[in-house]
Amino acid sequence: MQSMGAEGINRITRWGVVVFPGSNCDHDAVIALQQFCGQEAEEIWHCSETLPELDGIVLPGGFSYGDYLRSGAVARFAPVMNEVVNFAESGKVVMGICNGFQILTECGLLPGALGRNVGLRFICREVYLRVERSDTIFTKQLEVGQVLKIPIAHNEGNYYLPPAELEELEANGQVVFRYCDRMGRVTPESNPNGALNNIAGIINRAGNVLGMMPHPERRCDALLGSPDGRGIFSSAIHHITENWPCPAARRK
Repeated sequence: MQSMGAEGINRITRWGVVVFPGSNCDHDAVIALQQFCGQEAEEIWHCSETLPELDGIVLPGGFSYGDYLRSGAVARFAPVMNEVVNFAESGKVVMGICNGFQILTECGLLPGALGRNVGLRFICREVYLRVERSDTIFTKQLEVGQVLKIPIAHNEGNYYLPPAELEELEANGQVVFRYCDRMGRVTPESNPNGALNNIAGIINRAGNVLGMMPHPERRCDALLGSPDGRGIFSSAIHHITENWPCPAARRK
C-alpha cells in the first residue's frame, strides 16, 4: 500500500490522537494525518489503559478537563497518559500541540511550564515561526532559518523555565521553533505571548517528543491558507519509515 497524501512518503504509518474531555483539535489532527499526509490515524479515548500498535501519538489542542487548576494539570492523570509516557520513553514519536504541549510539560516528558499570556488575554491569530534545527525527527523536511506561517490559539502559551535550566535547554539544542517576524528576525514584537527567548516549540533530550504552541494541523494544505505545517508531520513520518519496520508494516 502506498500513500498519496504527502510527497515522498510511500509507506503507511499508524497514529493515535488522544481525546480528552475538552479537546477540540482532535479531528483536525486526524484529518491532517489521514487526508493531507496519507497515513492511518485513529482517536484514542483518555480512559484507555492500553494502546493499540502505533507508530506515533498526537496530544491535540483544546481545553482538556476545562483547564481547571491550570492547563494540562488534570489531563496528566488520565489513565491513557501512563501508556503515553511509556510510549515516549521507549523512543517512539510523540507530538503535543498547544494543550498537548501543556500536558507534556505537566507529566514531565518536556521541561518547563506554560503560563498566562502577557496581557492576560486569549490570542487567536497567525504568527511566524523560525526553524532552528533541520536535523530533528520533526524538522527533517525543513531548513534552518525557514519561516513558517502557522496560527496560534491559546491563553497559556508563555513558556517559562528557570534561568539555569533555560540555558541548558538552549545549549542542548532543544529549541526547535521560535516566534519571529516575516523576515525571520526574532524580536520582542514578534513574540505573541511573552515566552522566554521567543520559544514556540521544543523537543526532549532524546529528540522523540515535540511540544509546540502553534497549530501545524491547521496549515497542511493551501486551501487552509498554506501547507507550512505539513512538513512537521511528514518529517516525523519519514523518520518512522526510515526506521522500518513499524507496527503498521508488520500488519501488511
